Amino acid sequence: MLTGLILAGGESKRMNGKNKSRLKFEYETLLQRQIRLMRTICSELIIVTNDPRAYLRQVDESVRIITDYIPGKGPLSGLHAGLTLARGENVWAVGSGMPFLSPKAAALLLEQKNRGFNAVFPRVENMIYPLHGLYDRSCGKRIAELLQGGEGRPDVLHRVLNAALVEEETFVGQGIAPSFVFEIKTEEDYLMAAEILEGRSAVSG
Repeated sequence: MLTGLILAGGESKRMNGKNKSRLKFEYETLLQRQIRLMRTICSELIIVTNDPRAYLRQVDESVRIITDYIPGKGPLSGLHAGLTLARGENVWAVGSGMPFLSPKAAALLLEQKNRGFNAVFPRVENMIYPLHGLYDRSCGKRIAELLQGGEGRPDVLHRVLNAALVEEETFVGQGIAPSFVFEIKTEEDYLMAAEILEGRSAVSG
């Protein structure tokens, strides 16, 4: 069983406070788009947020909405809560601002994880992405230790977990565009994402 976990706890300060989940992409919101893509391979979906009411009307009852156990610690807090409450042994964790999620990339990460790792992360343009990563549910205990020690940065995870990295060329070799790690953080990012999506639609059309 694979659990899909969307971390939606950020304040979106660089988006002037806009809720990224409500950004429009063609006929659906960003959140609807993420859920649609993740449902193709996930048996369970969880949203972690500090404002559950903002999401209740956006999703159906099959999507679980939870809050942080250890609030105020950034993405690691949400990751810890999601891993702790996930029903699946394997968890695909993404950020709420990622419009180009790739189920095919997630399946590739899961295949690597099953070779004996507790977590697997993509590395694109020499950057490691803990979000769009695959985690064993048991990683929640180690992340709790990090939080209790005052650590809140997800970029330390590849050093403290039994983690593997999947390189960009591996994804490209499987026909997976590296844009799956793209995350909307600013208004300019949103415009860029819309242009990328429009270009893809034109090609497929």
